[in-house]
Amino acid sequence: MANPRAGRFKMSNLSEPSKEGASPEGSSVTQKTGALSIWNTILQQASIYGVAAGYCLSASLLSIINKWAIMKFPYPGALTALQYATSIAGVFLCGQLKLIEHDGLNLRTMWKFLPAAVMFYISIFTNSELLVTCQCGYTFIVFRSAVPIFVAIGETLYLHQPWPSFKTWLSLSTILGGSVIYVFTDNQFTVTAYSWAVAYLASMSIDFVYIKHVVMTIGLNTWGLVLYNNLEAFVVVSLLSSL
Repeated sequence: MANPRAGRFKMSNLSEPSKEGASPEGSSVTQKTGALSIWNTILQQASIYGVAAGYCLSASLLSIINKWAIMKFPYPGALTALQYATSIAGVFLCGQLKLIEHDGLNLRTMWKFLPAAVMFYISIFTNSELLVTCQCGYTFIVFRSAVPIFVAIGETLYLHQPWPSFKTWLSLSTILGGSVIYVFTDNQFTVTAYSWAVAYLASMSIDFVYIKHVVMTIGLNTWGLVLYNNLEAFVVVSLLSSL
C-alpha cells in the first residue's frame, strides 16, 4: 500500500520550483528595479525641497528689495505700477525670443481673471504701504509668515481641499503663535502700521486661495498666469491713478 504522505510530498516537490535553481539574473533585475525606485524617490523629494527652498529665497530677497526700493522711492502706487510693467515686458520679450511659452491674450479669459488681478493689486499695494509705515521689516515678515494658516483654512472651506494633517496644523499654529507673541511685545506698535498689516494679511490670504481656484478652472500655464496677473493689475492701477 502506497504511503499517502509520501505521495503528497512528491507532488509538492514537483509543483514548487527549486530555490537552488533560481536564476541570478532575476535577482539582479529585482535589485536594479529597487535601486531605481529609491533613486526616483530621492530625486522627487529633492525637486520638491528645491522648489520650496527657491521660493523661500526669492520671497526673502523680494522683501528686502521692496523695502530698499520703497525707502529710496516712497511712492507705493507708482512703484507697484513699475513692478507690473517690468513683469509684462519681461514675459513678452522672453516670449518673442522663444525662451518661454505663454498663453495668448483673450478678452473672455481676461474677464474671468479680473477678480484675481484686483486681489493681486490690493495685496501688492498693502504690502508697499506696510513697508512704508512700519519702522522695521520684522512686522511685514511676521504677518507674511501667518498667511499659510489662513490659506489652508480657505482652501478647505472654499476649494474643498482636505484638511491639513495634524503635523501641518501643529507647525502652522506654532508660526501663528509666534506672530501673536511678536505683536504683544512690539515696542514700535502703531495703529497705522498694524492696520496695513491686517489688510495685507487678509488680501494675501484671499489672493492665494483665489489664484489657486483660477489655476484649477481657467487652465493658464505658468507664464500665462504671470502675464494676465500683471497686465490686468497694471490696468487696474492705471485706472485708479487717473481718478
